[in-house]
Amino acid sequence: MASSKEKYFVSERFFSDEQSNPSIGLANIHASVPDIEANKDKILRAVEIFREKKAKVAVFPEFSLSGYFWDDQPECRRYMDKAVIENHVDWIEKSLKPLLNDDLGAVVLNNLERGPGDKYLNSTFTISMDSDYLKHENKYTKTFLPTLEKVYTDTGKDDRLVLEAKFGRIGFTTCYDFMFSQLLLEYSALDNVDAVIQLASWRAMARREYPLLNVKTDIYYGYLWDLMMSSTAASHQIWVIACNAVGRHPISGADFWGGSGIWAPSGLPLVQASRTTEELLIARNVNIREHREFEKDDFDYALDFSAIYRPVKGQRTFTRLDV
Repeated sequence: MASSKEKYFVSERFFSDEQSNPSIGLANIHASVPDIEANKDKILRAVEIFREKKAKVAVFPEFSLSGYFWDDQPECRRYMDKAVIENHVDWIEKSLKPLLNDDLGAVVLNNLERGPGDKYLNSTFTISMDSDYLKHENKYTKTFLPTLEKVYTDTGKDDRLVLEAKFGRIGFTTCYDFMFSQLLLEYSALDNVDAVIQLASWRAMARREYPLLNVKTDIYYGYLWDLMMSSTAASHQIWVIACNAVGRHPISGADFWGGSGIWAPSGLPLVQASRTTEELLIARNVNIREHREFEKDDFDYALDFSAIYRPVKGQRTFTRLDV
């Protein structure tokens, strides 16, 4: 069981009074690096709380078991070799899975797994009582990789994951994936998902300045997080359920933005966690499938899109040309 020493602030908000709709738990937390066992304790304690609060699904940030990479390659690789999911199956089976029940049915957890050559794969696993989370059909491997991650990980290339739940069709992305609209278009227009679950270790700090206009910011990446979650939800008319790491990496000093939250198909943020401190966020009784249809009653962008663009046979893309 988890350590009783781990304390979290828990924030709960109600979307509706209909208890048959799922409640969603988001762990706006940071990983200890290098300390896999401490991260296990943090994850288990959060899962215990989500179960006590009767969340249907618990979502954790990217790299929540290992923590993020740093520049010292030999030292980082020695640590990450210990952190890969293959080394922690026993912990998942004997410690994490027993916390699941009829109320808390699934945990969405990201971690590294062994990849080709000396590379890892950045994979998101859907862990439930009766699923084999290591099977391809139950996991998603990150497609788009920023510079540092290219050193350590290999891309999932054309990978995607769509799961059919009682409350809707769910797609999955990881962090930098969200900057590439084609992937989200595939999920919304071809896979017809109702929601995308986005796991991230999205940073806060980057400087942009336009001196003559007196416009500048030191948290440009954080601005992009809020912008992209909202604009993606609105432009594709899907739910965005996003869980991000928060706080400072203890080795590299990188600051992660936090701001985990849920964005409606309108693009409006309904709940959002702290950008500076750890917090467990629970959105209660979220009507995912039916409310998405309600949002589309005003303008259904998919209908207008399909009137102009047509899918290319045998490919996951669209064209306005006659083919």
